[in-house]
Amino acid sequence: MDRHQGVPVHRDAAGGGPHPEEEEQHSCHTEQCAHTTPPQPPAVQQRERLRDEHKRVRQPSCRMNDDEYQLLVRAAAACRMSVASFLAHAALQAARDLDRTAAEVADERAMANELFALRRHLAQIGNNLNQVARATNAGADVPYADAVLTAVERAARRVDDFTHRYLAQRPDAG
Repeated sequence: MDRHQGVPVHRDAAGGGPHPEEEEQHSCHTEQCAHTTPPQPPAVQQRERLRDEHKRVRQPSCRMNDDEYQLLVRAAAACRMSVASFLAHAALQAARDLDRTAAEVADERAMANELFALRRHLAQIGNNLNQVARATNAGADVPYADAVLTAVERAARRVDDFTHRYLAQRPDAG
């Protein structure tokens, strides 16, 4: 009895239906017949495989924030490379020239240390300048105002010197 009205009942091979070996044979079965020839997949052009000694089997991992990753994606696209290929190429270039890489890292560290020192110095001067302004607004005598203004000028020169040094070290500054 069919419980689904209007739906044909199909039996599988174990349910008493015909077995695949017992299916009716077509009279046209020859080697050129479409019934016996399996469909051929489309030809796909594959890149040449690396020999085993050159095959890349290691997959290092690193984390990046969104801005860093977008910078990486743009750089890889500009070089017409995948992100993974670009990372491998850039990392291997850096690893092959450790003297330059170490110097660049040291320069970046020195610049970061200088920036943090400048930031602390400017915060201290800003605090002193606020004290001068508060005392002046209250009508008090501020004998150290000249010293604070001299410190502001020195800090401005230090920031300016750092900026010039940083820009002179950049490879695209030429």
